Amino acid sequence: MTKISELTDKIFVGKGDLSQFIKLKYANRHGLVAGATGTGKTVTLQILAEGFAKAGVPVFMADVKGDLTGISQAGESKDFLLERANKIEFEDYVFESFSTVLWDLEGKRGHPIRTTVSEMGPLLISRLFDLNETQEGVLNIAFRIADEEGLLLLDFKDLRSMLTFVGENSKEISLEYGNVSKASVGAIQRRLLVLEEQGGRNFFGEPALALEDMMQCDDDGIGQINVLVADKLMQTPRLYSTFLLWLLSELFEELPEVGDPEKPNFVFFFDEAHLLFDSAPKALIEKVQQVVRLIRSKGVGVYFVTQNPTDVPEEVLGQLGNRVQHALRAFTPKDQKAVRSAAETFRANPKFKVKEAITQLGVGEALVSTLEKKGVPSIVDRTLIRPPSSRMGPITSSERRAVISMSPYIGKYEKRLDRKSAFEELQARAEAKAEEMEAAERRRAEEKASKPRKRSSNRQSVTEAAVKSFARSISSRLGRELVRGILGSILKGR
Repeated sequence: MTKISELTDKIFVGKGDLSQFIKLKYANRHGLVAGATGTGKTVTLQILAEGFAKAGVPVFMADVKGDLTGISQAGESKDFLLERANKIEFEDYVFESFSTVLWDLEGKRGHPIRTTVSEMGPLLISRLFDLNETQEGVLNIAFRIADEEGLLLLDFKDLRSMLTFVGENSKEISLEYGNVSKASVGAIQRRLLVLEEQGGRNFFGEPALALEDMMQCDDDGIGQINVLVADKLMQTPRLYSTFLLWLLSELFEELPEVGDPEKPNFVFFFDEAHLLFDSAPKALIEKVQQVVRLIRSKGVGVYFVTQNPTDVPEEVLGQLGNRVQHALRAFTPKDQKAVRSAAETFRANPKFKVKEAITQLGVGEALVSTLEKKGVPSIVDRTLIRPPSSRMGPITSSERRAVISMSPYIGKYEKRLDRKSAFEELQARAEAKAEEMEAAERRRAEEKASKPRKRSSNRQSVTEAAVKSFARSISSRLGRELVRGILGSILKGR
């Protein structure tokens, strides 16, 4: 009998009527982990991350509740864990730790993680700042001018100085690019200030995250598990969701096409996924849909984790092939509708009614349907989720320091860089212009001081008197024309 730990082509999820696995060949067809609070989603996320890592697949996940860091430590033998393993015939269940790298936007409880303003782009920054259509248009103009002028937008001060430049030159810019109101510029600046005070400043700058640093395996071929410390980040949900969408977009843009590999190159868990779609504009929803649809050919699997399947738009939900549905509560008409919607997404099992089962599942129990041969969804099975091999719950402060100190990236991201960019360039231009104006003013003053004053006099020269006398003596038209000629000659000769 083959041991579960020796399987190389699939990940053990749990057991119902049958043992349930996610086949690595179809793991890049994405997935969904859903369920009400307290039903076991976090443990499911943990055991999936363990499974992918043991298969040599690097993983990224956000720790929104602060209890996923335990994956870096070996689990402890406890009766309820052993009982669950025995019940699902998980005979080779062992406790072990996993190679873990901690990341933190603040840089306090993990490696700092940054990107540049340019890499984030105007669409995601507009989402981050919650800009209206007019303000987004102004932001796009600022990015366009920065590109044309060769101005690097790296951090907050670069973006702020660029917006100031656009506001100060709004009349000239409006002629070429369309209306740029100072009110719109001011509104964007205020949003920038608010986000900066919320800690968003730490996210923008250099050195920017190198994606390959997240996509590594250790010497034993175990995939690196990247944990984003996000419990405090969740206090600014728009920053959290925009950051994860940026990371997903970067993976999509930078990774090469690989088709359908035997196993994913990377798996990305998007926890609290509803935050991405709440009040999101149509353009953003379309971008997410495009990324999810096409990124599987880059060898990336995306797994959305949320309370309710209806939190995810249908266009995206339809692309999630591997599904783990924990219990849902049906207290209100809205809840009941959500249960019906969730039930309809599964391939029916004649042994039970899916709609009723969803509301009856216990903690650590789920309805599981994964992709089988040719990518066909399996019949849904009521499944007991396997226990994790790593520790359930957070690590201590001393353990966190140890994990960070053993990271291969220690010292690479800690020190912020500040190279010449838009802020310094625009400041230099402003100083040069001020010096030029000051020099011009000095020249005018010097010229005025050195120019001799003309003495005024009422006396006429002999020539002027003769000309006037001669002019008065001629009255004919011919005489007047002659006088003009003589006067012109005389005055030219002076």
